[in-house]
Parts: sequence; C-alpha cells; structure tokens
Amino acid sequence: MVPKMRFSVWPSPAQPTTDLIEVAQHADRSGWDGVYVSDHFMGDGGGFGAVEAPVLECTALLAYLSSATERVRLGSLVFGTTYRHPAVLANWAATVDRLSGGRLVLGLGAGWQVNEHEQYGIDLPGVGDRVARFEETCAVTRSLLTEPTTDFAGDWFTLTAAVCEPKPIQERLPILIGAKGDRMLGLTARIADEWNSWGLPEGVAERMAVLDAACERHGRDPATIARSTQALVLLTDDTQAAAAFVESVAPRDAMAGTPRQIAETVADYAEVGLDEFIVPDFVLGEGARKLEALDSLLEEFRALS
Repeated sequence: MVPKMRFSVWPSPAQPTTDLIEVAQHADRSGWDGVYVSDHFMGDGGGFGAVEAPVLECTALLAYLSSATERVRLGSLVFGTTYRHPAVLANWAATVDRLSGGRLVLGLGAGWQVNEHEQYGIDLPGVGDRVARFEETCAVTRSLLTEPTTDFAGDWFTLTAAVCEPKPIQERLPILIGAKGDRMLGLTARIADEWNSWGLPEGVAERMAVLDAACERHGRDPATIARSTQALVLLTDDTQAAAAFVESVAPRDAMAGTPRQIAETVADYAEVGLDEFIVPDFVLGEGARKLEALDSLLEEFRALS
C-alpha cells in the first residue's frame, strides 16, 4: 500500500485535435484526476519534437476542455511567462476557472525555449533577469486573482488600481510553479501552492529536500505545497526494448516496462512524498491502443494505492 496520490494525463498538443480531445474526455470518464496541457508554439527540435510539428495553443485548448470535460482538474504545464503578461493571464485564469466550475490549476514557469523566442522576436532575458521578472509575474497574478484592486510598481510591471473581475470560483486558485533550480525552488517556497518538475524518484526526492529547506527558511510548512512530477512512459514487456528506449531519450526522464513495473516505480514516488504523477501520452501509441494503455496504467496505479 502507498500513500494516496493523484494520477493525471498530459496529452501531446502535437497530436490531431480529435485525438487529444478523446484522450482528455477518456481521462475524465475513466477516473484520472487531471489533464494537463503544455504551453509552447512549436517543438524545440529535440526532446519536445520537431520545430515544424503542429502544436495546439494552450489557452484556447484549456478553455475548450473546460466545457468538454466535467470532473478532472485542468492545468497548464506550464505557461511561459516571457510571452504572457500577468494581467492577461489572471483574467484568462479567472474566466476559465468559472467555465470549468472551479477546476483550473494555473501552472507558471519562467520560460526557456530559445527557438520560439527567436522566431517570434520575443526577448528571452538571462536567467537572473528571467527569475526576477517571473517573481513579479507571480506577485501580480496572485494579487489580481484575490484582491479588489492591485497597485504594483516593479522593474518589469506597473499596475495602477488594476481590477480583475469576476474572480475565480476557487477562493484560492492554485498556482503551480514549474521549477528545478535552487533559486526557483526558493521562489516556489514563498509563492506556490503546487510544485512540478520532470524527474525520477531519486532525483525528485533530492529536489523536494531542497524545496523543504527553502520552506523552512521562509517559515512555511512544506506540507502546504503539493508536489507533482512526470516522466515519459513506454509500455513494453521486452526488457531490451525498455532499456533502449530509456537510453534513447536521455537526459529526458523516462521509464519503460509493463504496467505493473511502471506502477511499482510510481509507488517509489509516493514513498518519497510525491502527491501527483502525470503521464505524458507521447509514446503510448494511437487511438484505441493509447486509451487501453491509459486504462491499464490507471488500474495498476489504483491497485497500489
């Protein structure tokens, strides 16, 4: 038996639109806890696919899924805040939280993908400035979502008696921060309701220890921050194929094996205190095969919880 966890699906935005919607609706009907959508405009030519591959836009997709699903949490994994103004994000989030009946998780990140910034002529500051800008983004977003008016004078943003109405249905719409580095984890400890990063159990445990230490420095109970992760999942009973796949996608975190073997690794996540495991559907096949793979995984996950 392992501690109670949430299990969610991350449909690839590069798959045909009807297939993506089918995955989300299947997750909604079959007992998965959440559906997440990435926020990029193109692949990166590496681990996130070919640059020219079609990619569905995140805000429109989540707004659609708010009406196409009934039960699952819906989240961004994660919005690139270098190309999304916090006031625009806050108003969008409040609207989609209402459209979904209070099911939105607002995932935010500092931004990283060089080629989409270069193609669109969007500035991608150095890491230090990017984190400083992101901190202001989080502060502005939180204030707009919770306060009647927002006044803010920072290095990156200025707001004067700014309103954001109507507010979300959720009294505190959860802000999830995607982060791995120590500085971003320190910011997560001060601001976030949830934390996310790619990782396998050992690496996740190490990053969670850094997050816990940051919480203690800031006088925050670490248990008040939910933790989630994801890794690529390939289902196979061929041990050689499993090893070859994991090696082929390195350094991207991945696991391969039978549904039971995958579930045993997920149990290791639970033992180190993870709250949610997210399954990207990227290499689970297509059509009915993919849905069957998701069903078999969820059955094994639930058997261990």
